[in-house]
Amino acid sequence: QVQLVESGGGLVQSGGSLRLSCAASGSIFMIYVMGWYRQAPGKQRELVTSITDDGTIEYLYSVKGRFAISRDNPKNTVYLQMNSLKPADTAVYHCFAERVKEHLLDTTYSDYWGQGTQVTVSS
Repeated sequence: QVQLVESGGGLVQSGGSLRLSCAASGSIFMIYVMGWYRQAPGKQRELVTSITDDGTIEYLYSVKGRFAISRDNPKNTVYLQMNSLKPADTAVYHCFAERVKEHLLDTTYSDYWGQGTQVTVSS
């Protein structure tokens, strides 16, 4: 079993910055993809950004140039640096670990989600 624990959310003024962290713990051999989704009240969940184990990154168009994802593979931790925040970025941000291989000889993979951390950007 794998657990994801997020930290770093909070309240910030428009134009400010926040850094989110997400640490995965438990039985882990490899995590292929880590990243962040967000969901604002009354809106659909959207994929903000993801990073593969070999460093391939994707961003939601609206956060390109403002957000930066990074990953520490030995620590099974992913970070999200959020700059130039806007009220539209207000949401609960959920970390995810996709295609987790728990043991070397496993032939199946699992996906895991964190509980989420609130990010609120005031105007």
